[in-house]
Amino acid sequence: MHIEVLLFAAARDAAHDDSIVIEVDDNAIAGDVIAELGRKLPELTGLLPSCRLAIDCTFVDNSADIPTNAEIALIPPVSGG
Repeated sequence: MHIEVLLFAAARDAAHDDSIVIEVDDNAIAGDVIAELGRKLPELTGLLPSCRLAIDCTFVDNSADIPTNAEIALIPPVSGG
């Protein structure tokens, strides 16, 4: 299935875009999405281990199923002052 992954902060800066469309199996889990992002955007490789994936505005672990038509977002660590 094709899914669009929204990119924020450092991930958006590294990819030079605010989203990317990737292809994963119909029975993909969150870890598969992270792995495919690393393959498709090697510039994210160093950042991915500290990122979180959110499905429909809820953070998930790498074993979470990816539902059809869900909103998927890659959220890097946040810092501020």
